[in-house]
Order: sequence, then structure tokens, then C-alpha cells
Amino acid sequence: MAEFTKTRAPRQMRRQPSTMVKYVDAAEVDRLKADTERKKNWKRWGPYVSERQWGTVREDYSADGNCWEHFSHDEARSRAYRWGEDGLLGFCDRQCRLCFGLALWNENDPILKERLFGLTGPQGNHGEDVKECYYYLDALPTYSYARGLYKYPQAAYPYSTIVEGNASRGITDPELELEDTGVFAENKYWDVFVEYCKADDNDIVIKVTAANRGPEACRLHLLPSLWYRNVWSWGCTHQGCGPKPRMFESKSEERLSAGLAEEVTIKHDELGKYHFFAGPNPGDGSMPKMLYTENESNPKRLWGMDSETKYFKDAFHNYVIEGDESVVNPQNRGTKVAAYYVLEVPAEDERSVFLRLSCDKQVVTDGTVMDISHLERVVDHRQYECEEFYDKIIHESLDGEQRQVARQSYAGLLWSKQFYHYVVKSWLNGDPESGPPPRERLSGRNHDWKHLFNRDVISMPDKWEYPWYASWDLAFHMIPFAKVDPAFAKEQLLLFLREWYMHPNGQIPAYEFAFGDVNPPVHAWAVWRVFKMEAPRTQRDRDFLARCFQKLLLNFNWWVNRKDPDGKNIFAGGFLGLDNIGVFDRSKPLPTGGSLEQADGTAWMAFFCVVMLDMALELALTDPVYQDMASKFFEHFVAIAEAMNELGDGKGLWNDEDGFYYDHLTREGQGSQPMRIRSVVGLIPLFSVLVLEDSVLKRLPEFHKRMKWFLDNRPELMQQISMMQSSASASEECSPLAPGTHYLLAIPSRERLERVLKYVLDEKEFLSDFGLRSLSKIHEERPFEMSFDGEQYHLEYTPGESNTYLFGGNSNWRGPIWFPIAYLLIESLERYDFYYGDSLKVECPTGSGVMMNLKQVSRELSRRLTKLFVPDPETGHRPCHRGSEQYRDDPHWKELVLFYEFFHGDSGHGCGASHQTGWTALVSRCFDKIADKAT
Repeated sequence: MAEFTKTRAPRQMRRQPSTMVKYVDAAEVDRLKADTERKKNWKRWGPYVSERQWGTVREDYSADGNCWEHFSHDEARSRAYRWGEDGLLGFCDRQCRLCFGLALWNENDPILKERLFGLTGPQGNHGEDVKECYYYLDALPTYSYARGLYKYPQAAYPYSTIVEGNASRGITDPELELEDTGVFAENKYWDVFVEYCKADDNDIVIKVTAANRGPEACRLHLLPSLWYRNVWSWGCTHQGCGPKPRMFESKSEERLSAGLAEEVTIKHDELGKYHFFAGPNPGDGSMPKMLYTENESNPKRLWGMDSETKYFKDAFHNYVIEGDESVVNPQNRGTKVAAYYVLEVPAEDERSVFLRLSCDKQVVTDGTVMDISHLERVVDHRQYECEEFYDKIIHESLDGEQRQVARQSYAGLLWSKQFYHYVVKSWLNGDPESGPPPRERLSGRNHDWKHLFNRDVISMPDKWEYPWYASWDLAFHMIPFAKVDPAFAKEQLLLFLREWYMHPNGQIPAYEFAFGDVNPPVHAWAVWRVFKMEAPRTQRDRDFLARCFQKLLLNFNWWVNRKDPDGKNIFAGGFLGLDNIGVFDRSKPLPTGGSLEQADGTAWMAFFCVVMLDMALELALTDPVYQDMASKFFEHFVAIAEAMNELGDGKGLWNDEDGFYYDHLTREGQGSQPMRIRSVVGLIPLFSVLVLEDSVLKRLPEFHKRMKWFLDNRPELMQQISMMQSSASASEECSPLAPGTHYLLAIPSRERLERVLKYVLDEKEFLSDFGLRSLSKIHEERPFEMSFDGEQYHLEYTPGESNTYLFGGNSNWRGPIWFPIAYLLIESLERYDFYYGDSLKVECPTGSGVMMNLKQVSRELSRRLTKLFVPDPETGHRPCHRGSEQYRDDPHWKELVLFYEFFHGDSGHGCGASHQTGWTALVSRCFDKIADKAT
């Protein structure tokens, strides 16, 4: 328990470390400011196109909710999407009305490559998984410059080999990846780069470069494509639906006098008039053939039905691969167009094509709109500004490899924004032109979220594997976002608290598979951190904080009313984002009967409390009304801390024998049984830590008065608070509310904190060379086992991919390293160090004899996490890349970094989603922390 120790202050308290994002003087910052002030629309266009729209819940109109089978990858080339679009390294406006993407053919593939391929959940031996090699290389927050790479084999893509190979593998086998098939042997592949460069906010220069990495000359069919999202075929009337727009061939000799190009005029009721230009083939100077069709479903191929319409979504595939010229509109008009290039590229050489998309008011009129030398200057200038921005964002003390990793992590974070559209009521009822959906849907998935109306650009976990938001993931995304684009971070956090997202009962939507699932309550923490990171104390956005605080009160009350059914301040919550962390599925009724008193559920609520208290105290400095709310959260935290530390047998969820916090299984007539599993569930109680400083309390007399009454009249709860005087000597004791007194609100006492940290920092338990394991390695030799009614339940240390199908088998919390939990622990240790300073040192690693204060421990954890991505000084391998010689040795691979969902607890190799530069972008903050030490 956190004792109300009249602690002796060893010396002056440490200064609270600054988290403010330093001011950056760069052209990109000026653009961000202009966009925020709505003087320019710099963020209207970006890489907001999903990497996968097929197989999603929002495109699923089946009776049984089987989204993978209802809309397959094979159907995607022929079937119009209802709620979004996908494409290869695509770009679109913020409402996904007009989209750009690449289409490729290597003369061997059976289909035109217009989108990324991957396995569905049932196909993969570890669930859904993209089977392509693509990389987000660079991006500015306004997307004035963005660069991506797709590696395209010159041999036929091994679709059947990938599907059959993974089908033959079990859950304990490694996955068969594209690189394992030999398709990149002898460098017989294309590196296809796309660069987006904004000459103005609605004037986009596009450079596509095809690099032949092979030993022989080769031919590539390249079709940069532009299309409208289909909003006209459904008969819908909600916001976003509308009449069919137009695009058609046009030509302006005056505009193109200094450069040849094909031109397409685009007219849209909301976007207005645009012009799309396609430059010449760089090989022979010939102009590309412009292919026109409609972005509409092909009923003959899909359902065996005839149609009056002749031109369909799959026309370019049929034209290029099948040689059918009748599938494109000879009148050169439609809702989808492609510039068709055939590039002949010598061995180890490259060719570039230029395109441009400009609104009518920003079209260059001096004849240089497609002058190649002019376009190259635009690209070069935006590249320079990108270098300038990140030179100032990324800490100068980092070495070249560290800076490169940090920069790619920001690129991945920025590329992972996506337009997300889902109107639950319309989805349940179906559209007038599509017929009524099965009645089972009206009582099925998300039927109780009819208020939800999503139509926004949102930060995604991974635009292929998870092309839908996850609210607790998003909270972590906003921490690195706050450094490069704080305005966007604030907008996202507010968005999820708005009435068309948040349920009327106060719940924040989880994700589209089940909006009503319960994720950890970290939204308030993200709000508070973004508020503090954005600006110096006197310049912070207090309106943002107050707006979020009011809505977070609703969310807090939802938790209290729904997840503390007995009113004991011991909270449940289900799986709480940790999927298979327990010995059985915590989101379902327990097979044993009874209930589970969750150490993490209760600790998350304590964490929620201290964050809300911190926010209320900040707001109360300028509005005394908030002092009452501060008192409420102070008292609620103390009550939760008491329950966690004292309830039942006087020990709460703490196990004194082991020195750890555990879930407790409670069954009628059988009392409470600790589930003695050493997992991150027992570390989450460490996150709830807050120092109340005397200088702040003096400015809040009503809160100070209430706090004094509470301490005087509730002595049984005083054990939950530690305090010290900043001016006291090591031998002096402090008295409550004496001048200079500081209070530590935390769940563990100092003694308990030290006992838990002994496990955390033990390399035979939680501490990995690469961060923090989610389950103690001790369970490798000592698995947790229990039996009930003849059933055996078993949990063991599994450091890589899951060996159980609990939660689908594509996620594993039984040993791997996960950034969000590790990062929260790092920040918590910093706050403990703020209070204890050098009076509290622990052995790190346990048994090493090396003593560190908690700030040093936090930096050591940060350092280990960054090691996942930088080459090992002895082997040259990046641990995240599973010992791949290609990623180590090949000059065209060695600088590429993948930011996985989670990482092997021993080797550090990447697991799960390969492009989860959402919360894994927290590595950029870890670099900041080790860089601060260097200076």
C-alpha cells in the first residue's frame, strides 16, 4: 500500500522534466499555422486512401457478419466500395472524393496490381497479414512532401504459394512471407517510388520513379490512376452522398506550351473544377494513352447479371492483361481514368514520369505547368524543406542511424492517416438501390451504436491489417503526433469525444468489429500529455483542455456505473486491450463462474482518476469552479487505492508473499483466489502516480481546505498518500499540510514499488534486451495452470507469435514487447523520480550491482526499446528484421525499417502487423529521452 509516511525529504525535489515541443522555425511550420488559421487548406490532400477496404466490417452486409468472405480481394477489382476506397500508395482529399493511386503490371501477373494483397483472418496461420513489401519513407505533416516505396516482383506474384503455404502451417509455425518465396532473387524486382509535392495547397506534383534492380532490361506497365469514390450508386441521402461527378479529356495549348502532357478536366459539385496532367513517357517522349471507365461494379463478373452500363471498375485490368479494348470508353469520359505508360528500363537503371493535379484557380498559366525542369525544382525544394523540418524536430545528438529510424517512424505515422466513413444507422438499414440487408443485422454487430456517424481523416493502427480506428491505439498515436502536428493531435482527441462518436452513455467507441468493447481508459492521459507538449505553460490551449475535460467526465461516469457493479472501487472491464493476457478470455463469462477482480481494470481507473485530478488542478488555476472537481477526483483516487491495497483480507489485490499485484478470481462460497500470473497486469498499478506540489496547492485554497478536512477526518485513508517537505533534511519528518509539503499519490508504497521493480528489472523476468516483456519469462519454466470441472487451463511464456487462437491468434500478450505499456511505465518512473530523486535507487538490471535512480531506469528502458530498430554493432542486423541478410546487406533494403505491432520478447524480431507505425512510433519519443541524457 502507498503509506502516508511522514517521509523524510532527502533534498530539494527534482525539477519536473519539460515535455514541451520546442518551437521549430521552418517553412513547414508556417504552412501548419496557415492551415490551422484556415488561411490555406494545406492538409486537404494527403495519403488518406486506405490500403485495404475489402474485408472490412463497414463493407460487410452479410447475415452472419463474416466480413472476410462477404467482400474478398478477388472481388475488389470489380466491385465498387460503399464506404471508402483503397489503392497502392494512394492520395486523396480529406473526404476521399477524388483519389489517386498506382496500378502496375509486370507482364507475368494474372491480375493488375492496384492494391496490396494479404491473407484474410481465416487464411493466415496467425490471422490476417499483408504479404507485400512497401515502405513509408518520408512525409511532412501538411504532405507538402511525401514519399513511399513499393517493391514489385518482375516474376509473377506468388498468390497461390502464399495462400497454400500459410494454410499448411500451424499456429506454432513461422509465417510464410513474400521474401521467403524467392521472388526477389537476383534482384529481379522493381522499386517503385511515388513522391507527392505540393506546389500550393491544391496543386500537387506527382513523381513516379520505376527503378529496375535486376540484371537485365525489363518492361513495366505503369498506370497512375485517378478516380472518384462512388457516392452515386446507392440512392443514399446522408451527408457525403451526391450526384455522379465527371471527368473528361481536355487540352489547353496555352497552358502546355513549355511541356507536353495529356490533360483531364475534373468537375465535382463540392471540390469544384480540377485539372489532371500526365507528362510524356521518359523513354521515347511519347504521350501516354488515357484510359477512361466508370468506378462501378461489374455485375456480369460478380453475379452473372447483365447491365446497361458498359464500363466498369475492372476495365484497366481487362484492357492491359486481357487485351480487351472495348472495356474503356472511346469518348474519353468517365469517373475513373489512367495514364497508360509502358516503360522500357535498362538493367540497374530507372525512369520517372510526372503528373500534376491542380484546382482550376491554381493552375499555372505561364506554360510551365508540365515543364519537367520546373517540376524537378518543385520536388527538390520540397525535399529540402522536409530535411529542414526534421533536422530541427529530431534531436541533434542522435547519430545517423537513430535519426533515420526516428524520421521513418514519423513518416509511417503520417502515412497512416486514413479517411474513415461509417454511418451505422444507414449501414444497418441498407441503401435504397441495394435492397434491404438481412434482418439479422438489425440485432447484430454494432446495432446499439446507431448514433455513430464517422466521416473523417483518422489516425489508423495499420492501413492494411487494421484499416479501422482503435481508440486506445489512437491515444498513443497522438503523443508523437504532438511533436510534429499538435493541432491534428488535439483535433483527433476532441473528435472521439464528440456526440457523433461517443455513445450517449459516455462510452468511447472501441473499433468497428465491436464498438462496445472496452479498451483501457487512456484518452484522458493523451489529452493531458498533448496539452503539456504543445506549448510553454503560459501559451497552452486551455480551451482544448476544458472541452475535453467536460466530455471525459461522461466517460469516467460510464466506467464507474458499468464496470464497478458492486460499488467496491474494484473494477472489471474485460480484456482491456490485452487480448490473451489471461488464462481464459476475460471478455466473456468466466468458465468457472464468479467474477474476476482485475488488477489492471482497477489500476486503469486509478490512473484515470489521477489524470483527471491533474487536469482539474490545472483548470482551477484560472477557474476556481474546477477545485470542486479536483476534490472529487482526489477522494475517488484514494478510495480506489485503498480498495486495491486493503480490500478483503487487508491486502486487496496485492500478494505480499510474491510482492506483486494479481487478478483475483472470486466465486460464491469460495472466497477470493489470486491468479498468480506475473504479467503486465500487475505493472499497471505503477502508472497511477501524481505529485501535488505545495506551490500549486497554495493557489487553490478551496481544494487545499477540502484536502485538509479529508486528511483530518479520514485517517484510515491517509495510508494511500506519501508526503515530504522539499526543504527537509534526511532525518526530519514532515507533518501534513506543513509549508513546503509535497504529496505523492500512488498505488504502491515505496517498499511495494521497489519489490515490483525488482521483477521489472530482472532479465530472467520482465527485462528484455529490447524493452519490457508482457509476461515474465519465469513462466517459461513455471507455466500457470489451473483446473475446473475437468478442464485444464494453461498459460506459458510465449515470446513471439501467439500459440493460441484466443482473440483470433493474431495478437499475443504472453511475452512479447509492446510499446504502449512500456512507454507508460517509462513516464511513470520519471514521475516517481520527480518525487524521490536520488533517495530511491534500484539495481538495474536486478543482480548487476549497478544502482540507478528511477530517471536513469526510465532512460535505460527507452534505450533498450530503440535497439529494436538500429543495426547491432556486431552483427549489423536490425533486431526487428528477424536476422534477414537482405535487410542487412542489400543497399536497396538496408535502410528500410518496419515498425511492427509487437516484438519477440527475446530476439526482438517484429511480430503482428508490419506497418503499425501508430503506437510503435512512440520510439521517436524514446529517442528524445535518450537524447536528453546526451545533452
